[in-house]
Order: sequence, then C-alpha cells, then structure tokens
Amino acid sequence: MSSELSAEQPSAALTPAQIASLQQQAVTVAHHAYAPYSNFRVGAALLLTDGTIVTGCNVENASYRLTTCAEQTAITSAVALRGPGIRIRAIAVANLNQTASQPCGACRQTIHEFSTPDTIVYFPAEGGSIAQATMAELLPAAFLLNE
Repeated sequence: MSSELSAEQPSAALTPAQIASLQQQAVTVAHHAYAPYSNFRVGAALLLTDGTIVTGCNVENASYRLTTCAEQTAITSAVALRGPGIRIRAIAVANLNQTASQPCGACRQTIHEFSTPDTIVYFPAEGGSIAQATMAELLPAAFLLNE
C-alpha cells in the first residue's frame, strides 16, 4: 500500500501531523497482519525520500524462522514499487498489543540498507508513548559491505 506525504522537509523536520499520519498508517496496516501463532500484530509505514508512503505488516509462518517482520515487508514492497534505489526518510512502527517494541536487529540492518544515518524511526515505547531514534542511534555498528 502506498500514498504520498510532502517530501520538502529534511528527515529531522517532520511535522507532528506528518508523524501522526505515518503512525496511523502503521496502526492501520497492523490490522492486516497474519499472526496466528504470537498474536503480536505489527505494522510499519515507510516515508520514502520522494514522499511516497509504503506500508507492510508481519506475516508469520508455522516455521517461526520464515516469519517476515512488518518493517521488512514494507521495505520489500517499496523496492518492488520504486526500485532498489529507494531511500527511507522516516519509518513508523506500531503494534496492536500496546507494548513497547523497537525494530529487531534484523530489521535494523534491513532498514539501514535503504536509509541514511539520520533516518528517523518511530516506535512504541512504555506507557503508550511513541519514541524516536535515528538509524545511527539504533544501529551504531551496522554491517557495511565494502565493494
């Protein structure tokens, strides 16, 4: 799923309305999650640098290793939609369990692949609030392939 949001401001300058919109889209898509094993339904909404918003949800599998996280589903959809040159300006993650949850390590590395150090990640924190961190803060020692 994709929609548009103004891309005129730098990552650090998302307005409260833009953040709320991104977060709401993550919540909305979390309702589509396939989570019959954990019942932990997660949604992610990516704001690409071109202003496009792409969403994704987690899709579980009876073989837990084959489960796909919401962040990775959104990134896969964004690449399919816009190509491998996408760059993430911001990402919002939400779950329907009212539980604090940052992106897992695998998702952090996947987000890193398509972002910049100042890409902002919004995620559920304690008490129902929304926390934010840059990719540099979430993954300070990211794996980089030197070609």
